[in-house]
Amino acid sequence: LELVPYSNYIAILLKRDGVWNLKVCFLPAQVLVNFGVCKVVASGHPDFKIGDLVWGMTGWGEYTLIPNPESFFKINHPEIPLSYYTGVLGMPGLTAYIGFFNVAKPKKGDYVFVSAASGAVGQIVGQLAKLTGCYVVGSAGSDEKVNLLKTKFGFDEAFNYKKEKDLNATLKRYFPEGIDIYFENVGGAMLDAVLRNMRLHGRIPVCGVISQYNKEQPEGTRNLLCLVAKRVRMEGFIVMDHFGEYRKFEEMVRYLKEGKINYVEDVADGLEKAPAALMALFTGANVGKQLVAVSRE
Repeated sequence: LELVPYSNYIAILLKRDGVWNLKVCFLPAQVLVNFGVCKVVASGHPDFKIGDLVWGMTGWGEYTLIPNPESFFKINHPEIPLSYYTGVLGMPGLTAYIGFFNVAKPKKGDYVFVSAASGAVGQIVGQLAKLTGCYVVGSAGSDEKVNLLKTKFGFDEAFNYKKEKDLNATLKRYFPEGIDIYFENVGGAMLDAVLRNMRLHGRIPVCGVISQYNKEQPEGTRNLLCLVAKRVRMEGFIVMDHFGEYRKFEEMVRYLKEGKINYVEDVADGLEKAPAALMALFTGANVGKQLVAVSRE
């Protein structure tokens, strides 16, 4: 079971009129949902048989009833660790792939900045950028994570944002010629600093704004005029809109087998540890994709 930072207040609803809808609708005592890897133990659907391994939207529990399996995918590469289908080969990986290639539309030589770069999505975005021939810098919240970005994931540079007093000056130091692509995972002060350092015709795919999720009053953005002056395109996206591209995305399997993509997970054992593991996402205590092993079989 994967944990994502918006699990505590957003439920992902099924398609309605062909559109995926996000709505604040979790109530006390209601079962939370996330993407997970499951084994089919009973099926009335012709596409799924008992014993099939699948990944998709499931509840926080050992058993889940799936009334509509349109968001489930069979696992075609059982030789790959199953947990990868909650990460690099699942929703986070597809999010990175769609956000980077479909929204950011990278070119060889682009200057790329990734916030929350050691997380499930960020670590993949950085490696895809390197495979595309870009210069990549990432930010993270600890020296351990910064070292991981440079030694494990191949980022050209990385910095601990908690040690930086002036993010604008920091970005100018790492990007003296400006930023072509900013993969947005954080929001707040980081986004404001980035806007001042974007190049002409820059692109900002907005994946999330984790710094704002638990604030009673979200922070406003002050430097939006930079979008106009520098002709920057800033675009939010929802990965579920792109599930139809999953088979194309499976080229990631080749990258994994060839060692071109590395991936790090942080696994908690037992569903009872899920609440604490979820809240760890907001303090940065996790290293890599935060998962919960509900059952080993």
